[in-house]
Amino acid sequence: MPYPVRKFRVGSISVAIWQNDSKDGNKFYSVTLDRRYKDKDGSWKSSNNLGINDLPKAILALQKAYEFVLFKEPELQEDINEDIKENDENNEEINGDVVSRGPKEDFNKDLFDF
Repeated sequence: MPYPVRKFRVGSISVAIWQNDSKDGNKFYSVTLDRRYKDKDGSWKSSNNLGINDLPKAILALQKAYEFVLFKEPELQEDINEDIKENDENNEEINGDVVSRGPKEDFNKDLFDF
């Protein structure tokens, strides 16, 4: 049985990162999310269903997984930067990172028109 490349745990929530190989030999990563709990008999169980209080923990664990893969694979950072550049004309590069400055139009004028 293969093992995850890395696992992050926040409380009862855990996220595992799995390295996979495509048919053409490229590697890619997938992520699984798991919540552990004890049932009424005291036995440990797993679920991928989350309650409202699990969401902040899941967000944090998923963010850590994303950062791990992103910094582990520099070409992924390059791909993400290219995607951002292509999808948004209003970007600025700061210290090698692409930063979106948001839409050019004044979006606030429509938000608060009562």
